[in-house]
Parts: sequence; structure tokens; C-alpha cells
Amino acid sequence: MNQRTLDVAAPPVRTPLNRDQIRGFWAAWFGWTLDGMDSIIYALVLVPALTELLPKSGFTVTPAHIGLAGSILFALFLVGWGMSFIWGPIADRYGRTRVLAATIFGYALFTGLAAMSQNVWELGLFRLLAGIGIGGEWALAGTYVAESWPEDRRKMGAGYLQTGYYAGFFIAAALNYTVGAHFGWRAMFLCGLVPVVVSIYTMLTVREPARWEHAGKPVQRSPLAEIFDAQYRRRTLVNATLLTVAIIGLWAGAVYEPAAIIQMALKQGMNHLQAVHMASLGTGILSIGTILGCLALPVLAERVGRKNTLALYFAGMAVCIVVSFGWAFYIPHGLRVFIVTLFFLGFFGGNFAMFSLWLPEQYETRVRATAFAFNTSIGRFVGAVVNFLLAAAVSSMGTLGTPVAWTALAFVAGLLVIPFAVETRGEALPG
Repeated sequence: MNQRTLDVAAPPVRTPLNRDQIRGFWAAWFGWTLDGMDSIIYALVLVPALTELLPKSGFTVTPAHIGLAGSILFALFLVGWGMSFIWGPIADRYGRTRVLAATIFGYALFTGLAAMSQNVWELGLFRLLAGIGIGGEWALAGTYVAESWPEDRRKMGAGYLQTGYYAGFFIAAALNYTVGAHFGWRAMFLCGLVPVVVSIYTMLTVREPARWEHAGKPVQRSPLAEIFDAQYRRRTLVNATLLTVAIIGLWAGAVYEPAAIIQMALKQGMNHLQAVHMASLGTGILSIGTILGCLALPVLAERVGRKNTLALYFAGMAVCIVVSFGWAFYIPHGLRVFIVTLFFLGFFGGNFAMFSLWLPEQYETRVRATAFAFNTSIGRFVGAVVNFLLAAAVSSMGTLGTPVAWTALAFVAGLLVIPFAVETRGEALPG
């Protein structure tokens, strides 16, 4: 074997990461992890929290009232997340890391304050305010990693970053299995104060991406207006629609699975503590599947393209939602089948990693954070409306499974929209 053969066979050498890039990534990753933990804490403590707070708010504790109040509070959280698009223009003007730290501090503070709630109205207010911070964290963490990592590594960086959110699901499940099961739902919300430490660390140690620092002065007119000009209008509308589809489907599946598992476990004769443990187990399995889906997505996106990969994940989500909530939820002793299906629901739920990879590729640096924040936030308003409709359906039908199963139709609609998206495989991040 000659030297030329050895040279051809040698794998390409990836650009090494410097200390700032590594430090910045871990700050963003831990922020995203604790973001995911805070997001799912509410789903895990939904039943015990509302069981205590509904009587204090003038309502009887029934499955229909829990489902209705839970959906309304989810909707308020999504409205808060939708309002987080305000962080994008701020970050485009003043920098990624300082605004990222502010979003982390905000969602941590109001998650912790939720532990002090004395009625459902106070809990709803705190979840609304926490949502504003949580939504901003995703956009700014994704923008930061895309801009700070080398071109040959940023795509996998997007997948690595997205795993943090679902690692947070796993941490929340572990906390619920231990802290929540023994000390109650208020202690779970107090655990949400931990991200304050990450916020301080981010502010003090993480430098701005060089790409942002060298981008020049921000646009003089509103960056929100610019992402709707002739250059960006179509892709912004398509991206916002695809994110809306992902939000409706994933939230319906992931957020309602703990309540579904608790109902199924109680119906099969388990006591409350055993049901809580089963919900934690199910959330952990969902998280593992999603982490693997996030890691697989960048590889698939580079091989078959962004559009084909997203179509695969959307189709998988549609099938898994129908199988889990539309079938396994209702069959005798279906809890085991339901939990197994959660792994695959989680895997295809990794479709959110696509947007961390894909959105930065479609916009220039001067409006990138604005575009990311808008596209990932605006669908929350639609998601909030869907949650209200879902709450009405749960209350009217007296069941959780069928209304959630119908959300699979959102992914069918998404499959029809994907052909209108921009394919960016093989293209470098715009300047």
C-alpha cells in the first residue's frame, strides 16, 4: 500500500475547538438542559399540584377539571414562550451571551416562585413569565453555537446542543422519582432555581462569537421587518409553519405523557407513589429516545438533506402519537406498550434539532437571532390555541387519549409544507 492510498483513506481532520468555544458550548448546553428540566417539571407535577390547588381556587378535583385546568395552564405557558421573540432583536443589537444569561435567569426565577403558588391563577402567572425566558434561551443558545463553532463542526454542534433539552427531561424525571415523590410538587419547582448559577457563569465567562462582533452595526430598521422582506419572507413563513407543527405535536405527546401514564397506572391497580414512579420511568425513556434522535438527525440531514430528514421525523411522530395515545392508552393492560412506544415518540421528537441546525443557515448574522427567536416562538401562540381546544375536547369527551391522538394530523399538514422549504445542505453559514 503506497503513501497516496494512505492519504486518500485517512479521515478528514476536524477543526479543533478552542477554550472559548468549549466553555461557551457547555454554558449553552447546561442552560438548555435546565431549560428542558424546567419545562417538563410542570407536566410531571400536574396532577398533584392541581389536586391541591383546584379546591383552593373554587373547583372540585375531577379528571375533567384537572385536564381542563392543565391544558389552560399549558396554554398560558405557550403564550409566554411565544412572547419570547422579543429577545431576538435585543440579542442582534447587544450580543448573544448577555441576553442568553438574562433569559436563563428569568425562567429560573419564575419557576422557583411557582413553588409559592396558593391557587391555580398564581401558578398560571408564574408559568407565563417562566415561558418568556425559556423560549428565548433556545433561540439564543442555538444562535450562539451556530456562530461560534467552526463550519465543519457546527452541524453536529446543533445536535449536541439539542440533547441538553431532553437531558433536562431525564433530570426532571429523576428528581420527580426522588424529590417529587417524597417532598411534593413544591420542592420540584424549587429545584428550578438551579439555572441561576448557569446564568451567572454565562455572564462572567462566555465571550461573544467573533462572527457577531465582526458583523458590523445592526440594521437601522426593525430586524423583525427585515425577516419579512423579499429576501426572507417565504422562508420565514414556511419555517414558522413547520415550527408550529412541531410544537403542537411534541407538546401534545411529551407534555401529556406523565398524566396519561399516571391514569393508566392507577387504572391497573397501582397506588399513587407507584404511578408517579411509572411516570418518571416513562419520561426517562422518552428522553433517552429523543437524545438519540437528536444525535442521529445531523448525520441524516447531511446525507439525505434537511427536507427529507424532517419529513421522516414528522411521519414518525404522526404514527407514534396515534399508536400511543390512540391505541395503547385504551387497550387492557396497555401501560407497557405505551411506555415502549414513548421511546420511538422521543426519537422522532428529536426533530427539534433540525431547527437548531437549519434556521441559522437561512439568515445572515445581523438578523439571525431575530429570525431564530421569531420562528421558534410564534408557533407557541398557535400551540396555545390548540391547547385550549384540546382542553375543551378532554372535558367534553372525558378522556385524554383520543384528543391527543388527533394532534397527529398536525404532522400530516407539516409533510405538505416541507416541499416549500429551502434546502441548505452543503451551504456554509451566511455572513
